[in-house]
Amino acid sequence: MAGSTLEIKDLHVEIDGKEILKGVNLTINTGEFHAVMGPNGTGKSTLASAIMGHPKYEVTQGSIHIDGKDVLEMEVDERAKAGLFLAMQYPSEISGVTNSDFLRSSINARREEGDEIPLMKFIKEMDGTMDFLEMDKNMAQRYLNEGFSGGEKKRNEILQLMLLKPAIAILDEIDSGLDIDALKVVSKGINKMRGEDFGCLIITHYQRLLEYVTPDKVHVMMQGRVVKSGGPELAQKLEAEGYDWIKEELGIEDETVGQEA
Repeated sequence: MAGSTLEIKDLHVEIDGKEILKGVNLTINTGEFHAVMGPNGTGKSTLASAIMGHPKYEVTQGSIHIDGKDVLEMEVDERAKAGLFLAMQYPSEISGVTNSDFLRSSINARREEGDEIPLMKFIKEMDGTMDFLEMDKNMAQRYLNEGFSGGEKKRNEILQLMLLKPAIAILDEIDSGLDIDALKVVSKGINKMRGEDFGCLIITHYQRLLEYVTPDKVHVMMQGRVVKSGGPELAQKLEAEGYDWIKEELGIEDETVGQEA
């Protein structure tokens, strides 16, 4: 899907009646990598969940569009078909469904009826991608994420990303809990996707992932909104100096807006 745009305008989101997002504005085009950083509790993961339609998150104001289509009017599966993808911070375990079956079903769900991916083509693509991500081939026949280590789950999210080929991907703390070797492999997979048909929103606490996946733009979220944007050098400054200088510069009180989910 070439030339896609995800546009978020004045987004307000509540959880159990508590406002978490307080007017987020963000535009991501294919061909661009964006990173969102910020202290705990500022709404980064809430943003990801709201975009993908998690029922716990109530959008009370604002809009989300992809290619001019109203994302908020779409069911979760329709958002995926429209080209959105979420790599979750804590991927779910699903008993009774093999990784391979889940991946093939997910690919076919995004294709037209009668245009399902041929089995041998799927196997070839899956095997090649698993080799690229240095994954044990036995993982294909294991139940989805069941008994997977944290690093295996994160590699599996990138495997899904690479096979599904979405227009816009949201990676919610894909680097959390990874050792340096796993971080390099996951980064290699993300960078492999880079191109004019793919855009990415990387949510992270740390600059270390951004040493391997260089963002075009970095956004800082505080108190439920984007308060500062810049280039890769902004992430480097945050790593070196923390967030206090931004709070001081903008007159932001030292508080959070609630628990991230």
